[in-house]
Amino acid sequence: MSDPWARAKPRVVIAGGGIAGLEAALALADLVADRAELALVAPDPEFVYKPLTVEEPFTERPAERRELEPALARIGVQLVRGAVTSVDPDTRTLTLWERSRLPYDLLVVCVGGRVRAAYDGVETFWSNRGDLGVDELIRRAHAALDRGLTLLVPPATSWSLPLYELALLIRRRSDELGLGDLRLRLVTPESAPLIIFGSRASEAVAALLAARRISVEANRLVTQDTSGMLHLPPMGVPLAPDLALTLPVIEGPRIAGLPADPRGFIPADLHGRVEGLKDVYAAGDGTSFPIKQGGLATQQADAAAEHIAARLGAEVEPEPFDPVLRGQLLTGTEPLQMRHSVAGGEDAGTASLDFLWWPPQKVAGRYLSAWLGQPTLTDVEPPSRALDVEISGGTPREAR
Repeated sequence: MSDPWARAKPRVVIAGGGIAGLEAALALADLVADRAELALVAPDPEFVYKPLTVEEPFTERPAERRELEPALARIGVQLVRGAVTSVDPDTRTLTLWERSRLPYDLLVVCVGGRVRAAYDGVETFWSNRGDLGVDELIRRAHAALDRGLTLLVPPATSWSLPLYELALLIRRRSDELGLGDLRLRLVTPESAPLIIFGSRASEAVAALLAARRISVEANRLVTQDTSGMLHLPPMGVPLAPDLALTLPVIEGPRIAGLPADPRGFIPADLHGRVEGLKDVYAAGDGTSFPIKQGGLATQQADAAAEHIAARLGAEVEPEPFDPVLRGQLLTGTEPLQMRHSVAGGEDAGTASLDFLWWPPQKVAGRYLSAWLGQPTLTDVEPPSRALDVEISGGTPREAR
């Protein structure tokens, strides 16, 4: 393969059609203009807005979906159907389904992680589909001796927010079914509820859960014995797996030809450059950055796109990945907005019912927001006062 700068138009390939891949494609289409040929490789013809699949079991409305081919064609990006099985950095070639091969000059790997069940026999919420049988789960738990349903955050899970949303939405649904005395318990290895957003947001979430009659047991690692029973240390009554709900565990993609850490994730620096490979970048859940969240994936993709654009001669000063965590917690009423500078040292984070960024989407992406028909992402100055929580109808309110 010739050097990309020796060709009239080097080929930049984005592997992955999820949030990180779309953000990378949109950013590159804007930044490199006609300096490169752009192609996106994806196994599925549709982009699914996965953060909203958590609502599907309760509303029966599918999460937003977009056909990739026409959308990408409008910005000059070719769609290649397939899944990447290996990368040959020496020849700059991808191997796809059915052993087809695709050459590249520069590559951005946004394939995400691999998901697997955390526990055998436990109902698992999979973010790529919304077929969770919520009503049956509620009725089964309510018929149990203690009328209890336990929601489990698996070990090594950095992004637990969907399980908190499920707990809140299940509480609302159990009330609608006339089963409001259902006992809901959330068990997590976190030191406090959603502490990843900082102490202020964690306190607001804890107050909200208490108001909705959802108990929290923090610093708890749940194990499973050979019979399938679940155990909550240090001592406790074993829990049957059919009375629990959990999230899957994310593992690295382990793509042949690319470096990987012990869990299979791709090591990349703050500009997205993959360790030891000059012309390969990575962004999103498949990288070794520990927090797996859509908004952070878009920030990683933007950093990689800017660095690539600068290499191709565009007038852009590439900014390194500086993670800012923006999260919208669906509560069944008004969503709670949370913002935290992950690398902010003593930053206690912010939580509010008011918008902390605009547009107030589930995933705040610089380019993805506009692609979804919303204004371009701009940060809104968060409230300067601390969030003192009052409870009114189970919803956190700022003290006035």
